[in-house]
Amino acid sequence: MELAYIPSPSHGVYHLGPIPLRGYAFCIIIGVFVAVWLGNKRWIARGGRVGTVADISVWAVPFGLLGGRLYHVITDYELYFSEGRDWVDAFKIWEGGLGIWGAIALGALGAWIGCRRRGIPLPAYADAIAPGIALAQAIGRWGNWFNQELYGRETDLPWALHITSSTDGRVPGYYHPTFLYESLWCIGVAVLVIWADRRFKLGHGRAFALYVASYCVGRFWIEYLRVDDAHHILGLRLNNWTALVVFLLAVVYIVMSAKKRPGREEVVEPEAGGSDGPDAETAAEEKAEDADSAEAAEEANDNAEDDAKDEAESAKKT
Repeated sequence: MELAYIPSPSHGVYHLGPIPLRGYAFCIIIGVFVAVWLGNKRWIARGGRVGTVADISVWAVPFGLLGGRLYHVITDYELYFSEGRDWVDAFKIWEGGLGIWGAIALGALGAWIGCRRRGIPLPAYADAIAPGIALAQAIGRWGNWFNQELYGRETDLPWALHITSSTDGRVPGYYHPTFLYESLWCIGVAVLVIWADRRFKLGHGRAFALYVASYCVGRFWIEYLRVDDAHHILGLRLNNWTALVVFLLAVVYIVMSAKKRPGREEVVEPEAGGSDGPDAETAAEEKAEDADSAEAAEEANDNAEDDAKDEAESAKKT
């Protein structure tokens, strides 16, 4: 007799007339908004300008979605390119399938482009946005709940997830809700990064590296619970190895960065908002005009002093 369990939605798509509303897509969109909102607050607290985080996100988010999808399709290519499969499904992102490793990698490239256009150091931006990314992941994982995917082993725990779908090889039953485990873990990661940043004044990308390292710890044990098909290397799932390698890289970065560049950036954003944009050109012109005005005033002052001296000498002679 089942006393308690987490029910699964009967379907992941709801229709508003002819318009399909997909739970997975809504979770991704809400996560992005939360990440930008929190990132903006942290950026302003660091001395940045309002709207900068959103402007850079215009580059980071599309790159991140593309990277996440590419990672998933490449590592699970048999789902789209094996016999009996339709390769067009590789473009159906709303059906699920985003790899966080690819999303962060290509999202960082997009953020770098946006930061470079505004003359902003990428590590400072990454530190500001890191807890928001963790919260976006926490919200995004509920998209897997809508799609009845990424669950763990069978269990009789009272918080077991009840899978009812039998499509794509699913077997109805009660399983570990790994989507929930990861969602809660990501919330904890966000809290940890915010606390550590306030306590230790993390800078130069170390808050972001802490987010990466702490996420990898949780992803490692959560991945171990999953039962969906995956490539294995030496008995471990591919994502376990990825989490392990990325964790080590993040820890090494924290240690080396703390030695080479201790403390936090004093200035995170140029006063006019960038070194390549129109604001920067206007600022440069204004500075040049100010310099010319100061030089002219100094020259006029020198001339006045010379005239005064000449008059004083003439008065003595007379």
